[in-house]
Amino acid sequence: MARKASGTILQEELYPSSAEHSRTESAREELDDARLVDLDVNEESPFLRGQKRVSARRGSLPRKTASRLLWASIAAAILCVFGLVAAALCHYGEQSWRFRVESSDNIEITGMQNVTKAQIMEVMGADIGRNIFFVPLAQQKAQLEQVPWVESASVMRFVPNRLKVEIHERTPVAFARVGPRIALIDAGGTLMELPRNHKYSFPVILGMNAGEPPSTRAPRMKAYNQLVHDLDAGGAHYSQDLSEVDLTDLDDLKVRVNDAAGDVLVELGSSDFLKRYRIYVSHVQAWRQQFQKLESVNLRYDNQVIVNPDLDGRPKQALLSGTAARAAEAAGVKPAALVTGVGTHNRAVPKPAFEMFPKKLETKSPPGHKPVAKPKTRRLSRSGKPSAAKRPVTKAREPAPKAGAGSGKPAPSAKTAATSPKPSPGIAKQQANTSPN
Repeated sequence: MARKASGTILQEELYPSSAEHSRTESAREELDDARLVDLDVNEESPFLRGQKRVSARRGSLPRKTASRLLWASIAAAILCVFGLVAAALCHYGEQSWRFRVESSDNIEITGMQNVTKAQIMEVMGADIGRNIFFVPLAQQKAQLEQVPWVESASVMRFVPNRLKVEIHERTPVAFARVGPRIALIDAGGTLMELPRNHKYSFPVILGMNAGEPPSTRAPRMKAYNQLVHDLDAGGAHYSQDLSEVDLTDLDDLKVRVNDAAGDVLVELGSSDFLKRYRIYVSHVQAWRQQFQKLESVNLRYDNQVIVNPDLDGRPKQALLSGTAARAAEAAGVKPAALVTGVGTHNRAVPKPAFEMFPKKLETKSPPGHKPVAKPKTRRLSRSGKPSAAKRPVTKAREPAPKAGAGSGKPAPSAKTAATSPKPSPGIAKQQANTSPN
């Protein structure tokens, strides 16, 4: 189109007509449709070349790993803080005077009846002045259980500076005669010292030795517990009549029975204790009327009763000292168990009350004074009367006969006249029905 020379712009040129405008709009629509068709072909055609991938910038660690490392660092920092705090507290607890056991007032003891505080403090006294966190609780517990009266113990610490000791004592079941002294014994065979302010009503067990371990005493204590259980079965309470129980021979248990007419040694064997003891209870009065003195009865054999058997050869028990006898009597030991031994012929001769615990008195005689011979003390027989065999025999001396005077026989010497044969103990056997009346 040639440029017009005129500078005037026509209205048609500035504002085209509607026909031209419609043609222009239709051309634009066709062009847009062609573009849309080309886009659909590019998206759906499988033969077109793939688009070029845009490279993204990545870090050196994955995101999950970085997150985990972050949390681990936070946890490590927290642990370090707690560790420093704990170390500071431990140092303070070790060095501070607030956590030291200052005196015995900081040690509380419970459960004591027969155990003395001195016995407990003998073990726990080493902890006075020690830091409470350094007290060896297990070691102290083991040492406390070595005390004879203590069956079990527990030691606990309480912040800041207090210890608590709980004691569980043993339960005695009988007295035990061990050599020249009497002690208490529990069901397991552990010996305990006699208490000062407590009395018991137990028989005295014979056959225990001081040096043997509790495991050796266990079978004997098992037999004793069975004996007491059988005698007390059915509410009989026959065990309260016993003053001694001899466990030397487990195949033949022997008991000494208290009786107003005199104590009696009864052999019960190794079983059926209640049945055999009831035989004794039902026949004891008849035996006392039949025999002048009833001392022992053997019931260990079935369908046979031996009254006053020969008990020679039985072991003897050591006599109690004066101090041991007084302590045993104060603890409740029956008097018959203080003066008797195992067998009838081993019984210790009872002394009068004023001679039970004699005291030696030292007296000085004036110079030139001749000491007067003391009269000999008469020994008592089992019946309490002076023994004829032990009574001194005095006989006036007669002049020796001259040769050829009298019958010609020499006179008996003083030794021959003073000696008399002892009567041998007899054994009286009685066939009795074993069933109780």
